[in-house]
Amino acid sequence: MSGGTTTATRAEYCVVACAEAWRGAGEVLASPMGTVPTIGARLAKLTFSPDLLLTDGEALLIGDVPAVGAGAQVVEGWLPYRQHLALVATGRRHVMMGASQLDRHGNQNISCIGAWDRPERQLLGVRGAPVNTLNNPTSYWVPKHSPRVFVERVDMVSGVGYDRAAAAGPSATRYHRIPDVISNLGVFDFETPDRTMRLRSLHPGVTVEQIVEATGFALTVPDDVPHTREPTAGELRLIREVIDPKALRNREVPAA
Repeated sequence: MSGGTTTATRAEYCVVACAEAWRGAGEVLASPMGTVPTIGARLAKLTFSPDLLLTDGEALLIGDVPAVGAGAQVVEGWLPYRQHLALVATGRRHVMMGASQLDRHGNQNISCIGAWDRPERQLLGVRGAPVNTLNNPTSYWVPKHSPRVFVERVDMVSGVGYDRAAAAGPSATRYHRIPDVISNLGVFDFETPDRTMRLRSLHPGVTVEQIVEATGFALTVPDDVPHTREPTAGELRLIREVIDPKALRNREVPAA
């Protein structure tokens, strides 16, 4: 294991892990869903991914990086829904979605819990998840890692995983990519021979045993798992003073 002592909170490690998903992304649209991913995208824009495109969360492309909850002062363009979909279809976006359920192959469910024809719980619905996963990079953010979210088999496929994309053929696999899954416990990817989920890093204070216990399927765990990288002093200043001065991140990921 690597990593040392730091004053960063668990939420700030999660912010940095989310920001890293957009490292080197170039001039693509970041579409973060959730408080911590939003802070992460803005941190990436202010540091190692200056070409990243941001929106106000509705229909404006913004040129500055306001604090979470504050209005933008620099508007660069109008991005209505139909234009947003055009970006998706051409792959010029990296979305970080949530997941009510996620399985070892990266299939995601945000639609319902239970049988689809008579669900126990109705959720958001499939929405744009299939188009997202087949046309542009799609990562996932899970603020509360548990066996209820990380399941052996999702009740309904909303976002397409590696196994289903492969079964559908080249038209589905051509642009399909799930770069990162980030939770309050660690960072995961699918860089295994069979494209199943692998533990890539642990957040400090978390053990491999905790993650295995909180995951409802057999996870690939390398022999030597590093810690998620520490935020730099400059990144902590940006998070705390510029992007999220109201500490909204701690509501999504409370102190461990």
